[in-house]
Amino acid sequence: MTTVSVTEARSDLYNLIKEVNDSSIPALLTNRKGQNAVLISEDDWRSIEETMYLNSIPGVAESIIKEGNTSIEECTPVEDINL
Repeated sequence: MTTVSVTEARSDLYNLIKEVNDSSIPALLTNRKGQNAVLISEDDWRSIEETMYLNSIPGVAESIIKEGNTSIEECTPVEDINL
């Protein structure tokens, strides 16, 4: 994680936002009072929100793990799925 003082962030905010978006590496914004904050890209934040939502549904995480371990040969072809 990149660490940047609030003063530094303020002076180069555009580039800091670009860097966070390009690298998906959060930036820790620090101040003298110890009231720090983390800057992350919007896409990363949306991913975190989705993960938290899915983890809030009982059994979903286990289901994802179980189905993720299914071999491709065991999967149903898309054309065989009735929608």
